[in-house]
Amino acid sequence: MVRWDTAGRSTRRRTARRRQPNRLQRAKQAEIDELLADDRERIGRLSERDLLVAGVALYAGEGSKTPGEVRFTNSDPAMMRLFCAWLRCFFEIDESRRRVRLYLHQGLDLDAAIRHWSDVTGVPSSQFRKPYRAVPDPSIRTAKHSFGCGSIGYTCTRTHRAVMGLVQALLSSAALPSGVAQLAERRTVNAIVVGSSPTPGAS
Repeated sequence: MVRWDTAGRSTRRRTARRRQPNRLQRAKQAEIDELLADDRERIGRLSERDLLVAGVALYAGEGSKTPGEVRFTNSDPAMMRLFCAWLRCFFEIDESRRRVRLYLHQGLDLDAAIRHWSDVTGVPSSQFRKPYRAVPDPSIRTAKHSFGCGSIGYTCTRTHRAVMGLVQALLSSAALPSGVAQLAERRTVNAIVVGSSPTPGAS
């Protein structure tokens, strides 16, 4: 399409041409799809105990360890849904005491973000606290999550103690299948030996 500017010069609108994936990109995607299909079959449908352990592992890595409040913060709605399902399934929760706070860059749609995280967590917007609006800094990052980062909290000392007890139980060596702890230790030792620096003066 040809257009003319005020000086009578022709200007052409450049249309972005979508490049087709090359051979390596196609092979990469094929491997990802194959592994995903295999992994879905391997995981299957979670039993109640599977969900319990998965939620404990999720909280061990991402949950707040501060006493008195169970809090989980993440920008991934799938992780947030899993956490909320786990919390409701295994603990007696007073839904009216759950609170959500959003971390959202300035310039992004706050109302849309509230609707999004309310749908993900099942917490009504009336239980959302004042959001934190971050000022974008291009020198740090350019990618921004459209709906920001959600943080859901439930203030209850007993519940937090129960959660941390499960975390400690999961991370203890007693929770591992017989022989797994010893195998992991041997592999760690072998990795250190193989990767260790040579003794000074050794050839």
